[in-house]
Amino acid sequence: MDKQSKYRELLSQIKVFANAEDKAISVLSNCAAVMKMVFPKEYFWVGFYIVDGNELVLGPFQGTPACTRIKHGRGVCGTAWKEGRSIVVEDVEEFPGHIACSSLSRSEVVVPIFSEGIVVGEIDIDSTELSTFDDVDRVYLEKAAEITAPFMAKLATV
Repeated sequence: MDKQSKYRELLSQIKVFANAEDKAISVLSNCAAVMKMVFPKEYFWVGFYIVDGNELVLGPFQGTPACTRIKHGRGVCGTAWKEGRSIVVEDVEEFPGHIACSSLSRSEVVVPIFSEGIVVGEIDIDSTELSTFDDVDRVYLEKAAEITAPFMAKLATV
């Protein structure tokens, strides 16, 4: 199955979770799990960060232990939040101020989740390979962010 077909399947499953459950933590947990299941080789780590004041706080994820708090504007996640845009990083070693939660991470994609025009959280995905992510990933993950936004908004404190 090609990447776009996998993403279409992923979005379909995320919609099922979003329509079947009203508890934000349950929806986001299942979304992280299905993301890892659909892309087991590509996604070394996948999860959500939730806006809590001036920090991002670790939310539901799949993978190795991760950074629990990230300041606004720091690293890839903090920069995506500050700039309000998705960021695809081919080589994390070349990203100024990259926060190395795992030395195994080589490339990354971060997609902000918006509610009423405000960033309330993010999808963060790491790979152990260089240049894993591209615009196809960004476009489909932005669609996943739209589906999960109402649930993330319930958890965020902005």
